[in-house]
Amino acid sequence: MDGTRGARRWSLVRPHLRQTLLAATSLTGLALSAGEALAAGPVAATLNAGNTALTSALLGVVAFSVLGAMALMRARNRAEAENAALKLRLADFKAGADRAEALVDAEDQRLVAWSAPGEPPLVMGRLPKSCGAPEDRSAFLAFGAWLEPMAASSLDTAIATLRKRGEIFAITLETGNGSFVEAVGRTAGGRAVVRFRDLSGDRLALAELEARHHRLTEDVEAMRALFQATSMPAWIRGRDGKLSWVNNAFARAVEARDPVDAVTRNLEFLDTAGREAIGSGHDGQPVSERRLPAIVAGARRIFDVVDVVSGTGSAGIAIDATELETVQNQMKRLVEFHARTLDQLATAVAVFGSDRRLRSYNAAFRSLFGLEAGFLDSQPDESAVLDRMRASRRLPEQADFKSWRNDLLTAYQSLDAREHWWHLPDGQTLRVLANPHPQGGITWIYENVTEQLELESRYNALSRVQGETLDHLAEGVAVFGSDGRLRLDNPAFARIWRLDPAFLAGHPHISEVERACRRLHDAPAAWTRFTASVAGLDEGRAPTSGRMERSDGRVVDYATVPLPGGQTMVTFMDVSDTVQVERALTDRNEALEAADGLKNAFIQHVSYELRSPLTNIIGFTQLLSDVSIGPLTEKQQEYTGYILSSSGALLAIVNDILDLATVDAGIIALELGEVDIERTVAAAIEGVRDRLQESQLLLQTRIPAGIGSFIADEKRVRQILYNLLSNAVGFSSLGSSVVLSASRTAEAIVFSVEDQGPGIAPEFLASVFDRFESRAAGSARGGAGLGLAIVKSFVELHGGTVSIRSEEGRGTEVSVHLPIRPTELAVAAE
Repeated sequence: MDGTRGARRWSLVRPHLRQTLLAATSLTGLALSAGEALAAGPVAATLNAGNTALTSALLGVVAFSVLGAMALMRARNRAEAENAALKLRLADFKAGADRAEALVDAEDQRLVAWSAPGEPPLVMGRLPKSCGAPEDRSAFLAFGAWLEPMAASSLDTAIATLRKRGEIFAITLETGNGSFVEAVGRTAGGRAVVRFRDLSGDRLALAELEARHHRLTEDVEAMRALFQATSMPAWIRGRDGKLSWVNNAFARAVEARDPVDAVTRNLEFLDTAGREAIGSGHDGQPVSERRLPAIVAGARRIFDVVDVVSGTGSAGIAIDATELETVQNQMKRLVEFHARTLDQLATAVAVFGSDRRLRSYNAAFRSLFGLEAGFLDSQPDESAVLDRMRASRRLPEQADFKSWRNDLLTAYQSLDAREHWWHLPDGQTLRVLANPHPQGGITWIYENVTEQLELESRYNALSRVQGETLDHLAEGVAVFGSDGRLRLDNPAFARIWRLDPAFLAGHPHISEVERACRRLHDAPAAWTRFTASVAGLDEGRAPTSGRMERSDGRVVDYATVPLPGGQTMVTFMDVSDTVQVERALTDRNEALEAADGLKNAFIQHVSYELRSPLTNIIGFTQLLSDVSIGPLTEKQQEYTGYILSSSGALLAIVNDILDLATVDAGIIALELGEVDIERTVAAAIEGVRDRLQESQLLLQTRIPAGIGSFIADEKRVRQILYNLLSNAVGFSSLGSSVVLSASRTAEAIVFSVEDQGPGIAPEFLASVFDRFESRAAGSARGGAGLGLAIVKSFVELHGGTVSIRSEEGRGTEVSVHLPIRPTELAVAAE
């Protein structure tokens, strides 16, 4: 220390000594110069007092300088001696510092010491390269360059606190290459010192565990914060299966106050079945994924639940898939709908992806080209599909098929739709449309236009035929457009109304046509209605019709028919001849009706007039034949019998005529009541018993026992059966048989009478029920032809039906169906 102070003192004296010597030398030089000048001047002998004083002063200064220099020389010698001693001590200190620094470097550590603010820190020692710390001093002090950002930030904070408040620290820092170093900071000798040491062994393992634990803790906290912020319910269970942690979404879903409340009360998000399904999903695998329903805030939702099991328990999360499932179901239904729609289309459709493989097709495509469903479902590429089509002769014949196919497949590089026409070997014609997808691929549409072309050809031919037919119609036809102008007409229209074809060729308006036609039929009201139906704005547009009687005596019927597109078709028919014939027929019909009325009146009058004399004749004849009046000869008795039989037959005819006249007049009334079938049949048989004996006929009855009764007019039913039996007896041969049958169904009583007579020819069957229709066959003579007519009238009055079945040479069968309980009386036809 003394040597150091001597050296400093000498360093301060040395500049003053040099200045003194320089000044003395300068003054000496000035004195010599002045003396020389005085000796050389012409006035050297005359020195004044001022020059003498200057010389004395200079000499004094020189003397003082010499003395000072000698003093300084002695001080210099002492300072050099002290400096040598200080150099020896400095060498000792430096050797000690080198030994200390060597010891620091030997322990694989590095010290950084900070003294006063603003001074650079002292850096000593070194760290192994494996830890990632740079050897350069400046690079080492840039902690953020070789430490992890979090570690560098923690170190800077700790050093700042150490230098400011002297707070010691010991922290473990992670380097950029994944190694760890320990930094211990403390104060020594008024300096802040930080020692960096590389960790190894157990301390390194502990540091790694701590860093891993720190990272895991941060990850867990970050994940929990994330799960707390998400809207998806999440949970963690312990080994016992109970909830140990849930997020806010879970708490909201189970309607808890907060997650802690949900865990405390062990509120479950999924029902028992859902948890059991998750448990079964963990069999043999740690992750279970299920789509399960859950009730959230009173509403049923669908969640995709992912549950992971570990050694410490399990954790799960539920993703709301309600909207996704709804969209998926809608998309599935939409795809199925589109598939069903495509399958219903008659147009073949095939969709190929960007890889030129078949993605979808419809039934029309498979049917049109005769391809197997298994082949198409394997998603073949388009070249394979074309090869199959070519093998089944479903492609146009090509001289160079490969070039044609390559040209066809260039549609994949096209941006616009392409149209092709394929004429197949079997005569079919296809319109093929290639529609590229924006994302790649092509939709092929195969429209079979064979029928369309054929229909178009047939339509053109039909149009020509219809045009020719329209031109040759006797009926006039005119079609007016929605604007009221003539669009189409035929020659008959011009001929009926005597119009100029040139005038019609100009497509005149309906008003112009009306003015041209009024010269033949001037009826403003009729033409106003006609024009309104053609050119009016009536929304109903109902068809109309009418008749025009022209001034020239012709009669024209017209009709308007609305057509699509607001058009109207008008037809005109000259019915003059028809009207004249109709009027003649009407007059004749009226005359016939009058004659028929006169005939009916005559028949009724004559019938009533004949009945009274016949009654008298029968009465007197019976009186004459009575033996109590007087005896008659055998011949008289025979004549009296003839009179009685003929009068009875004539009376029956008159009664039948009166009955038919009553029916025709509509004044007959049925007296409905309960009719015993067996008794009524017996009464009818009793009426023809004499005729049966006379003709030697055998009558057979087939009536089930207990057939019962039905509601009808017993008198008319008996009359029906009597007429049927009389008709059978009249047309039966001697010795034959007649069968009368009766049966009962759920709704009717069926009577049938069958004979073994000659039968009826087919051409007469339609007229057997007509009045006065009789044939002399099978009996001596034909009847009046009123029996079956009366049967039909009375049956229809009861609401029943009558039918006949006959074959020549095999007899005839007449069947009558009478309702068990008539609900409505019919009017017998004439």
